[in-house]
Amino acid sequence: MSVVGVDVGDEQAYTAWAAGCQQRLLRSALLLTGDLARAEDLVQEALVKVAVRWTRLRDGNPTAYARTVIHHDHVSWWRRHRRESPAPTRDRHDERPAHDTETERRMVVLTALARLTRAQRAVLVLRHFDDLSERETAEILGVSVGTVKSQNAAALARLRTGAPELLDLIGRIS
Repeated sequence: MSVVGVDVGDEQAYTAWAAGCQQRLLRSALLLTGDLARAEDLVQEALVKVAVRWTRLRDGNPTAYARTVIHHDHVSWWRRHRRESPAPTRDRHDERPAHDTETERRMVVLTALARLTRAQRAVLVLRHFDDLSERETAEILGVSVGTVKSQNAAALARLRTGAPELLDLIGRIS
């Protein structure tokens, strides 16, 4: 990717940064959206927005900025499309995976995350999958630390009661 108006050294720094964080951002976006194509679009949009602002972001935390862009763009998309009916998710309370494969684990996690509210899902992904602090999560989401704590507690409680297949897969969530 050529960053317009940026010297070659900055372009190389951007390229190295993007290559180093792209997969983590994609995983987060996938967990947030539950849709690989939408996640890829969100990450691509975030990388472009970081590239445009690279000279200002390079010495700070461009990954945090990219996560913020992904979250905000997802919320905007969700608000535009929330009236559309989502595809029904299968209730897997009584089903147990026959084989513990990566695909089955991914489906269990995505199904469990789909049961959460948009805010709970965002907090859970940032706190537990991206391993961010409560303060970092609050900054990215534009909410208070108290909101992060309450949404996290509500999400974990909902998973404990509503997603036993996830608990069977990973053990007890604390």
